[in-house]
Amino acid sequence: MPEGAPGTHSSALHPQAAQSGSAAETFYITAAIDYVNAAPHLGTTYEKIGCDVIARYNRLAGKEVRFTMGSDEHSQSVERSARARGMDPEAFCDEQAQLFQSVWAAMDISPTAYVRTGGPENSKTVNQLLARIHERGHIYKGWYQAWFCPSCEQFYTDKELADKSQCPVHGKPLEWIEEENYFFRLSSFQEPLLAHFADNPEFLTPEPRRNEILNFINAGLADISISRGFSSWGLPLPFDPGQVVYTWIDALPSYLTGAGFSNGDGSFERFWPADVHVIGKDITRFHAVIWPALLMAAGIPLPRQVHSHGHITLGGERMSKTRGIFIDPMQLVGQFGSDAVRYVLMAEVPFDRDGDFSIELFIDRYNADLANDYGNLVSRTQKMVARYFGGRVPALGPTTDLDREVAELSREAFVSYCSAMERLDTSGAIAAAQRLVGRANRYVEEAAPWKLAAAQDPRLGSVCYTLLEAIRISSILLVPFIPEAAGTVLAQLGAAGSQSGTTLEQAEKWGLLTAGAEIQVGEILFPRLDRAHVLEQNVPAKK
Repeated sequence: MPEGAPGTHSSALHPQAAQSGSAAETFYITAAIDYVNAAPHLGTTYEKIGCDVIARYNRLAGKEVRFTMGSDEHSQSVERSARARGMDPEAFCDEQAQLFQSVWAAMDISPTAYVRTGGPENSKTVNQLLARIHERGHIYKGWYQAWFCPSCEQFYTDKELADKSQCPVHGKPLEWIEEENYFFRLSSFQEPLLAHFADNPEFLTPEPRRNEILNFINAGLADISISRGFSSWGLPLPFDPGQVVYTWIDALPSYLTGAGFSNGDGSFERFWPADVHVIGKDITRFHAVIWPALLMAAGIPLPRQVHSHGHITLGGERMSKTRGIFIDPMQLVGQFGSDAVRYVLMAEVPFDRDGDFSIELFIDRYNADLANDYGNLVSRTQKMVARYFGGRVPALGPTTDLDREVAELSREAFVSYCSAMERLDTSGAIAAAQRLVGRANRYVEEAAPWKLAAAQDPRLGSVCYTLLEAIRISSILLVPFIPEAAGTVLAQLGAAGSQSGTTLEQAEKWGLLTAGAEIQVGEILFPRLDRAHVLEQNVPAKK
């Protein structure tokens, strides 16, 4: 069973390892590539934001990061959407790929590679991969009969269907397909897959998804069709151009393409195997069964982890373009800004289970965490430093146990934050950062700097310094989630000058601000939302 040698490649999210100064350490994360038959909804956006947060965290930890996203273009649903608009599928995909990338840019999502399955680089990857698997004897030709859902591009056997008239995922009519095409010997990899799961307990997370897939594998694996003869929309099969590659078989190799598989420049050897594939739970079988089996068949190392997140629901129903239940992410960004959307989604929806969304929830979380806590702490501290110390970092005066308690809590928050991020627990990481923010806000009331100023108490300098340090550290921890606002605050503090010069190591150390350094007073970061007014505007769910 093939496995990759770790070399200098990161096997997990280990910030302490990055801090040791190994310039060669890398981190590779991928998001699921998207069908481009319709515009992105908030559910797809949630996944991409989560991946971007993890990528930014690893950059803070000093790693060289690759982050791949892309568009899945050869599905029957994409072709049908194109025909419905009177467009050639390729021209339609060009237009849709631009739309998707514009949404990701608006969300401050920054992939290092955007792979289009129909692009020349991915075509090279698919050809090389399938030719290698074919040469090794893992592909054969035969007749295929099954129920097919054009929306999820998945075939179903009779035993998987309680109702043969509709797809169990989309609730749409199924089609009966019967044709001669090519098969991959998935059944040959049942035992190797089980062995890999046993040897690598963290290969598939979270645990409920791991158990589900193990049950599926243990029930027996059937060979799968990897080509289509009834359609001409797709990449030609390298060893039989009369058929096209099944969309999932040209989509999964996009992760290799994003790592430079066909470039020949050495980047693939540096970044593969991927540290983590992040996917939605409905496509776990493709990524945790079919994909590793294909890689085994080709003799390519397996990804270190597949993380299967839950879905965002709207009023208890899963958001879905196909079923017409979604919220327009661009409308949210237009109203509230990308930082707010990124933060609320990551704070409210754990990255390993389903979570419900509503505008009411959005307003309440925004006001509580961003306006009242973080934004208010930054604003009131900057103004106090401007008033009492002429906008300069004060020198430390006498300190008390209260001051030292805040410093100690910052170290605890840092450890909790890193531990959460290593587990891909984005909401837990936010909670750790907010512990420090919340403690600093309570500290303001307990230390009462306005009373110290009136009494000309020399401890005033220690209190304001403590608050500035709490802001500096919490802002670093929040950079992956609210990059624009946190980067602005760090620049105002003169902390490394800007977000780009900030490192995670700086958040571990207390007392890095220099007495006498200039502190700028900025605009209000997150103006409080008027709940009634926002609800009147009614950012609607499209139903």
